[in-house]
Amino acid sequence: MSAELTATCRCGQLAVRVSGDPLRVSICHCHDCQRRSGSAFAWQARWPADAVQVAGDSKSWHSSGDSGGKATFNFCPHCGCTLFYTNDGLPDQIAVAVGGFASQPQPAPWVSVYENRLQDWLAITGEPMEHM
Repeated sequence: MSAELTATCRCGQLAVRVSGDPLRVSICHCHDCQRRSGSAFAWQARWPADAVQVAGDSKSWHSSGDSGGKATFNFCPHCGCTLFYTNDGLPDQIAVAVGGFASQPQPAPWVSVYENRLQDWLAITGEPMEHM
């Protein structure tokens, strides 16, 4: 993929610019990600922190996952869109909600997690993915 992309919140006030290839592109079917995304899964891509530039104001919310790991979700204080997050277990990486890239080329996921919570009606097609 190796490009420069910019993800924005719905109102455009908060932006995240990434450069280079993502370290991982995944979809997560856990209940927290379903609630956070308002969908059957969340789609995110991780980049090294030094390949990410954030512009605009954000507020953050902290949450613990099933494993006990903590994540900090950053969202626009105006439109409420969660645009990026960090995970205490991966301090040198920033995950960006892929939907924020909207009309730009979007990286396909190659990892699928929490498939035991995958919605019954959902079928994952395409290239085989790493399942966790």
